[in-house]
Amino acid sequence: MKTPRSTFVLIFVTIFLDMMGLGILVPAFPMLIAPHSAFRIIPEAWTVSQGFILGGWLMASYSIMQFFFAPVLGQLSDRYGRKKILALSIFGTSISHAIFAYGIITHNIILLFVARMVDGISGGNITVAQAVIGDISKPADRAKHFGMIGIALGLGFILGPFIGGKLSDASLVSWFTITTPFLFASILSLCNMGMMLVLLPETLQSPRTAPLELRRALLNVTKGFSLPELRGIIPALFLFNAGFTLYTTFLGVVLAEDFLFTPVHIGNYFGFMGIMMVLAQGGLVRRLSGKVSEIKVLHWSMLGTGLVLIPMFFIPGQHVAWIYLLPPFIAAGMALTRAFSMSLLTQIAGPERRGEVMGINSSSYAMAQAIPAVLAGYIAAQHARLPILVGALVCLLGWGLFSVLFQPKTMP
Repeated sequence: MKTPRSTFVLIFVTIFLDMMGLGILVPAFPMLIAPHSAFRIIPEAWTVSQGFILGGWLMASYSIMQFFFAPVLGQLSDRYGRKKILALSIFGTSISHAIFAYGIITHNIILLFVARMVDGISGGNITVAQAVIGDISKPADRAKHFGMIGIALGLGFILGPFIGGKLSDASLVSWFTITTPFLFASILSLCNMGMMLVLLPETLQSPRTAPLELRRALLNVTKGFSLPELRGIIPALFLFNAGFTLYTTFLGVVLAEDFLFTPVHIGNYFGFMGIMMVLAQGGLVRRLSGKVSEIKVLHWSMLGTGLVLIPMFFIPGQHVAWIYLLPPFIAAGMALTRAFSMSLLTQIAGPERRGEVMGINSSSYAMAQAIPAVLAGYIAAQHARLPILVGALVCLLGWGLFSVLFQPKTMP
């Protein structure tokens, strides 16, 4: 029987490979809608504003599906085990990347939406992985373990965007195109699924027998915003994540248009962000875990992140070096918020409800990606950088709500 430590290492590698697959797509995706990109798939008769609006809906389609189906996967993992559901979700990711690549080749926008929706339907891998970490972690180690998962996310975003930029560069290999990263990510997901099926043990000890609720997503929203133990944190995290989604949705487009970044440059920039994320997880999170309360950390990390996002709106396009000053601070705020919010949620949830509570959080997170992604398209239609400023302000609103609503007495 595998030890919790070896199981944690396997989950770490699984999440790392999954996030590297997602990171590979980061440099390519903005080039599909950027107005002056050679890889733009938006019909030439469309205006820039129409292209941005379509891009917002395309990015949101994943999160809309995830909103409805991630809670179902969480329930299924509580009933049938983490391993089987994790394998299913990773397989769906692989299929979706392959469909997306074909959609780009054929300039079929409908296929692009189908691909994103397939990935959203099956995209509960991080949720189930978090439930595994909750299963095997002692209370004192949870924040540290979720911090290590943040390192896996960061490492994925170091190598992923860097590799994605290179795989899009025909000057390196003549047959590399904008579709190569998507095909590579599909293959990587298949390898990830195979490794997980062979090596990962089942960590669910007490399967649930409650009936499956297909409308769980809508119920989750109600629970997340109404249950005494959750309403102090879920609404605040929703606003915080919504603000960050507004910030990031068109960041790649801004880098391409205002700072003249190529896919390689975009990959390098997000890779740098990943390095900062790893350093923050390995330094700040590990040092603070078990020493400072989750509530205190979240108060300062959410406030700091919201404030640090604002300068990106004002940096002139000719001062490219200035944008590299922000990632260390953004990474620190996001690393602390992600790790300590997950630790707080696992404390609130009992072992038998951990998958359910992670599903509730995933529903909130998916909604915090879907709604802002759609809005970002309409906001960017007015000015490409405007979602950055609006996102920073919404993050600060989330911090304010957390400071007001979450009280220590809501802890079990």
